[in-house]
Amino acid sequence: MPTVERTDPEGVDYGWVMQTTFVVAIAVGAPLVAVASLFVPALNTWPARAAFAVRVGAVLWVCIAVCVFLYARSRAE
Repeated sequence: MPTVERTDPEGVDYGWVMQTTFVVAIAVGAPLVAVASLFVPALNTWPARAAFAVRVGAVLWVCIAVCVFLYARSRAE
C-alpha cells in the first residue's frame, strides 16, 4: 500500500484556508444570500435572482476568505 504524503507548512496552510472558505461559504453564505433575497422586491425574474446571488455571494465569499485567512494566520504564529 502506498504511503500517504504529509506536509508541515510554515506559516499559513493555504489549502486549509481554501477548503474552510468553501465549506463555510456554503454552510453560512448560501442561507444568508437566500434570506437577503427575501427583502429585495425587484427580483422578479430568474436572471435577476441569479445576478443578485452572484453579486452578494461574491462579497460574502471574500469576507469569509479574509476572516478564515486571518484566523489561520493568528493560529500559525
